[in-house]
Amino acid sequence: MIRFRKGDGERAGLFTRRALLLGGAQLTLMSALAGRLYQLQILESQRFTTLAEENRVNIRLLAPPRGLIFDRTGQPLAINRNNFRAMLASDRGRGAEVVIERLDQILNLGEADRTRLLRELRRSRGFQPTVVRENLGWDEVSRIEFNAPDLPGVFIDIGQTRDYPDGDLMSHIVGYTGRVSDEDLAGRDDPLLQLPTMRFGKKGVERSLEDELRGRAGAVQVEVNAVGRIVRELDRTEGQPGDNVLLTVDLDLQRFAAERLQAQQANSEHKSGAVVVMDVVTGDILAMVSEPGFDPNVFARGISQTEWKELLDDPAHPLNNKAISGVYPPGSTYKIAVALAALESGAIDGGTILSCPGFIELGKIKFHCWWKGGHGGLNVVGGISNSCDCFFYQAAQRTGVDKIDEMAAKLGFGQVSALGLPGEAAGNQPSRSWKLDKYNVPWQQGDTFNLGIGQGYMTATPLQLAIMTSRIANGGYDVQPNLLLAKAAPREELAPPMPKLKATATSLRIDPRHLALVHEGMNLVVNSPSGTAAQLRLDAENKPIDPAFHFAGKTGTAQVKRITERERAMGITQEQLPWHLRHHALFVCFGPVDNPRYACAVVVEHGMAGGATAGPIGRDVLLETMKRDPSRRVDRFRKTASL
Repeated sequence: MIRFRKGDGERAGLFTRRALLLGGAQLTLMSALAGRLYQLQILESQRFTTLAEENRVNIRLLAPPRGLIFDRTGQPLAINRNNFRAMLASDRGRGAEVVIERLDQILNLGEADRTRLLRELRRSRGFQPTVVRENLGWDEVSRIEFNAPDLPGVFIDIGQTRDYPDGDLMSHIVGYTGRVSDEDLAGRDDPLLQLPTMRFGKKGVERSLEDELRGRAGAVQVEVNAVGRIVRELDRTEGQPGDNVLLTVDLDLQRFAAERLQAQQANSEHKSGAVVVMDVVTGDILAMVSEPGFDPNVFARGISQTEWKELLDDPAHPLNNKAISGVYPPGSTYKIAVALAALESGAIDGGTILSCPGFIELGKIKFHCWWKGGHGGLNVVGGISNSCDCFFYQAAQRTGVDKIDEMAAKLGFGQVSALGLPGEAAGNQPSRSWKLDKYNVPWQQGDTFNLGIGQGYMTATPLQLAIMTSRIANGGYDVQPNLLLAKAAPREELAPPMPKLKATATSLRIDPRHLALVHEGMNLVVNSPSGTAAQLRLDAENKPIDPAFHFAGKTGTAQVKRITERERAMGITQEQLPWHLRHHALFVCFGPVDNPRYACAVVVEHGMAGGATAGPIGRDVLLETMKRDPSRRVDRFRKTASL
């Protein structure tokens, strides 16, 4: 018989209650766990499956092939070539310092590249690989492959880089590409530009047609491990290549103009200047030379600090496209604009005679003519053909600065054109308000005298001189310069359009009789024995010349430093001055005289005399253009751009 001690019942009850509480807590926890498992495995199964798949599979953008650039005859100006490059993938920089140190020993990276690599790896997203170095040679590729076991995350990739077959000849027109900068990203929401291998147009057509040339991104789906290394490729969708473009430039004519510009300065310590050839009907730019040029391939492969400094320190400024951003006093070439302003305003007419005694007095100041003895009495045709300064002092005075400004605007001065190349300068067309704002001084009569001969505050670019000449030559139409002849997507036909045979631009409403007087004056500049460029006459050696090649022109010499009377007395001449203080030489021309189709503008920096230095270049380039006549001879060039 079992006897229970006092208090055993109470302890049993307490144990039972505690067991029930513990069992209830366990049941609650098990229920919560089961509910959570049900939520994760049943209700949210698809979500977590997707997240797991995203950890395993990575989608990366592929840069598309950049569109190609051709001249009007189909010759390549910018193409793509294979580029072996070393890439580094790392889990946000973990362990990257060791790998970069080993790479430095193999490739001699340098401090700047080491810093860049660490920065890019730490801010990379989705384990995006970073470019270590591009354009590797076979020896560099071999060294990396040989040391691959000690370089985790480093691999060799084959991409594309830009190649410019004609180097400095087309450097200012075509431009070059470089790494995408923060400035390039402004206003553009294209994830393709975030790729470290992506290149962006920096200058020239590469920049102005960047959106067309860039193309659309492709994508590759890869399987990655826990640290983001690629295990295998699952799927690939190639991107859409950029458009191929056909420029208006004739490469052979461009080469001829560049060689002619260099040859004319063979004895100069610097070869610096610009030539622009323009179709006066269509506005097509057939040649646009700026000397000296630079090699854009240096930028494509990656320019060194030493090379960059040499380009910046060059006194001839090879990085500057002088054709569109070089500004110079137009000198006597501007007289044809003043003549039109004077005729259109009624200040003079075709029969007005203005005298030239060799100088004009304004108060105590003498404004001299370039011909010391004076030209005597001249009408506007004689004023142009003899480039008489005194005639244009008086014509400008009668016309007034306001009317001259009005005509200059019609002819394209003081404004950026529709060409579209980055870096184009507007020049300076001075006015009353401009001088008051700039110097807080009213416009003076002497300022008008200086403006009348293209000096003083007046500056223009070679392109603007070509535009002025084109608008005068084509009968007064607002023709705009153009560099793009055609564009097409890859595998589509890329061909030049049929040439235009008559002007389609808006009329500037200039009296044809006044244009005819200016035409005649420019014709006599070249084709009259007394013209300032008579030595440029094609039949100067009594050789028969086809009348279809006769041309008209206007010389100009822009003063850089005025030689004082004291210096003249000492016998100091332009040739004795340092190169950078000598006058600029200018020449504008159009042809054929009877049916104008082409205009040419030439500026030779510090060339001293327009007729002697710039004139022969303009004559030869214009004659070569008329012989080629690419707009009248329909080129049957057809290209699929599958290069």
